[in-house]
Amino acid sequence: MQATANLNIAAFDTMPAPEEILRRVPITDRATTTVLSGRATLEAILDRRDPRRFVVVGPCSMHDPVAGLDYAHRLRGLADEVADVLVLVMRVYFEKPRTTTGWKGFINDPFLNDTFHIADGMQMARDFLLAVNELGLPAATEALDPIAPQYLGDLIAWTAIGARTAESQTHREMSSGLSTPVGFKNGTDGSIDTAINAILSAAQPHSFLGINALGQSCVVRTRGNRYGHLVLRGGDSRPNYDTVSVAMAEQALLKAQLPANLVIDCSHANSHKRPELQPLVMQDVINQIRAGNHSILGMMVESFIEAGNQPIPADPARLKYGCSVTDACISWPTTEHMIREGAAALRIRDRAR
Repeated sequence: MQATANLNIAAFDTMPAPEEILRRVPITDRATTTVLSGRATLEAILDRRDPRRFVVVGPCSMHDPVAGLDYAHRLRGLADEVADVLVLVMRVYFEKPRTTTGWKGFINDPFLNDTFHIADGMQMARDFLLAVNELGLPAATEALDPIAPQYLGDLIAWTAIGARTAESQTHREMSSGLSTPVGFKNGTDGSIDTAINAILSAAQPHSFLGINALGQSCVVRTRGNRYGHLVLRGGDSRPNYDTVSVAMAEQALLKAQLPANLVIDCSHANSHKRPELQPLVMQDVINQIRAGNHSILGMMVESFIEAGNQPIPADPARLKYGCSVTDACISWPTTEHMIREGAAALRIRDRAR
């Protein structure tokens, strides 16, 4: 009898179960405190119990754990400096969606050479997240693979659902069970309806196929996540962080009977994919907050040690240290300046009250 299944499958490589990876890289007391404190702080900001704003800031994607941890140490110091008005959360993205082909991220290909040692990538990703949390710095990520949260979710404080996946029922169901606040990005065309529908869906209980800590296939039953919120990232090469776009987003959320909670992505279409414009976007957003806006609760920034980006060479050892291999980022000195400037402006607002 001829086979009818798996005709395009070359191989099934067994992955260690989540329980095994967690055993190899166990969460520590210090990291647990960082994660729980980070989540509680973000929830308090979204509930208006904490008057500060949060900034998710870091590389477009993580490809070099050494440079990434160097960045994390720098960010930790800056976080202490601005903690009175801003909560800094490190952007740690291990998965990258691709329009066609290209490097899909550290978990899929940790050695950047198309060998796809995913089991190694998962453990190395967990090692890195643990190190960041050990510094007392909460971490944020984008959820793409619905299985990955079982391996890494206990080390994450904030999760993004991207513009291309906010419409996916799989990602809405997954978000309903995540232990973190979840920011849903508006569509690549700039429309916010899909993201609002995703927030509504994720707030409800769901039942779906997944895996448990033992790696067993199971029915996952969730309680629903009430901390979904809208991330404005622009669309169709047009920004949507201006006062009119923000006001329209507020009205749409209120019409859907959702809290008017907004995060502004200073990158992507909001900066016309020109990283050097991100400081101007943040400055505009801070000015809106100073003028009395109460719905903008957070910002996102793509930043690394060096400005710009670089292609992945045939020999990964030739990569420029601390420079993105995906979207272009602003440099560390620019990051320090824009965040310090934003914090100073917020302090002036607070003193004027």
